[in-house]
Amino acid sequence: MELSELSRALRDVVAIPVTPYADGAPDIELYKALLRRLVEAGVGVLTPNGNTGEFYALSADERRELLTAAAEAVNGQAHLLAGIGHDVATAVEEARHAAACGIRMVMVHQPVHPHVSAQGWLDYHRAIADALPDMGLVLYVRNAWVDAGLLAKLGDLCPNVIALKYAVADVNRFAEVRLEAGPDRFVWIAGLAEPYALSYAVHGAEGFTSGLVNVNPAFSLRLRDALREERYAQAARMLQEIARFEHLRAVDRAANNVSVVKEAMHQLGLCDRSVRPPSTVLPDAERQEVARIVADWTQADDLRLLPSTSRAVAS
Repeated sequence: MELSELSRALRDVVAIPVTPYADGAPDIELYKALLRRLVEAGVGVLTPNGNTGEFYALSADERRELLTAAAEAVNGQAHLLAGIGHDVATAVEEARHAAACGIRMVMVHQPVHPHVSAQGWLDYHRAIADALPDMGLVLYVRNAWVDAGLLAKLGDLCPNVIALKYAVADVNRFAEVRLEAGPDRFVWIAGLAEPYALSYAVHGAEGFTSGLVNVNPAFSLRLRDALREERYAQAARMLQEIARFEHLRAVDRAANNVSVVKEAMHQLGLCDRSVRPPSTVLPDAERQEVARIVADWTQADDLRLLPSTSRAVAS
């Protein structure tokens, strides 16, 4: 598969699946079922080991196991974008494991280090890209100091960097960086999910990431279609439907980003609400609010389990 084909695939909803647990360990069979549910709903790109999947709370063995499971579950019916990161050697090792499973794209999480220089940022991503010449790389950009010049230089050095997941909460900055780095050099993905999908689409983003899609895939796909067709007024109205849910995820520096999604899935019987530290499950008041939101959504969309995911979840 050519890099150009991979690039085209990213102009879409990029789902970030959760990692379900059973007795404290990843529930691999349920994980496969949840991914199949997304594919059956029409989702075309999935990111195993993304932030909504609790990437940083997983061990290396667990991350590899989840990549293997994702490839088996999807079985070529959708594109997989494997989350990798940590030190260069670990990132490359896990990307090669993904490639062995048939996965052709990786998303490089932002470097986690207290001291990151611009040159060091460039060297980190170049080392990973150079080690994986046959894979498409998507960079996860969360820091505003990563400027257009830095991105353009990396793009020139590493032609297999095909997309940017831009997650800086500043639409003016996004517009500026995109134009200066080259609007056609990369696929630009709104990396802050549905709440920023509209404003970033107006300025050239061609896809957006989503954790909400785990709960209500039909909504995310409808929003994608509205943005593609430039039905921006409709998209703005749609965002009001999810505003409270996304606000719960965003408060306290997004402390409950994953917990809110898993609570909603728990309410639907999709998976347990458990998360790993440093995340925590929601307190009762927020659980009740999530339940009300999910009840409202079920009036518009069928959020029931598909046959491939049917299973009992303890309350």
